[in-house]
Amino acid sequence: MLGIMLAAVDFVTTRLFPGLLGALLTVTAWKLLTGGLHLDGLADCLDGLVGRDREHRLAIMRDSRIGTFGAVGLILFLMLEIVTVGELPPGLRWRALIIVPTLARALPVVLARCFPSARPTGQGATFLAGVGPLAAPVALIIAILVAVLTLRVAGVAALAAGLVVAFAVAWFQNRRLGGLTGDVLGATVELAELAALLTVLAWLNLRP
Repeated sequence: MLGIMLAAVDFVTTRLFPGLLGALLTVTAWKLLTGGLHLDGLADCLDGLVGRDREHRLAIMRDSRIGTFGAVGLILFLMLEIVTVGELPPGLRWRALIIVPTLARALPVVLARCFPSARPTGQGATFLAGVGPLAAPVALIIAILVAVLTLRVAGVAALAAGLVVAFAVAWFQNRRLGGLTGDVLGATVELAELAALLTVLAWLNLRP
């Protein structure tokens, strides 16, 4: 549903404001529709990189204030996402906007079956505990179907890139935190979305 809404928004913005401005408005709508929740997780994870040990890192990530790493990281991340969306041709962009949010939101469910929670309580712990054994395969099947039906091989490549990035982030944070948190899951969604967008654009440029 998020992807369909984004495709509809992009249909309007690219006709009223073509070029980079249209992409900026589309990405703005993207983040407003999700409430900036996953961006907050990404910023917290970036700030947590400077932590001395597990407890210090978790304390930094719980802090509602944003630090230098988080601020700079969000600026660079959003710039990359806006430019990538802007570089996609209109015929491909609406399809990418449908599948990318779908693929990224399947990944936390998969990660929940592979990694423990870093905290006994919190939104992340509640989410991880609530994922049943069938949730991961069902989420992946839906993501694969949407990817194949919308972008065929390029969609599968985008899903694979998102999976690799999500598992790399989760593995790294699991080693540093002893598990995953809601912030980590949010960061994997954002980074997987960017990886999928970049993969679609790279696939287009590499085609003969």
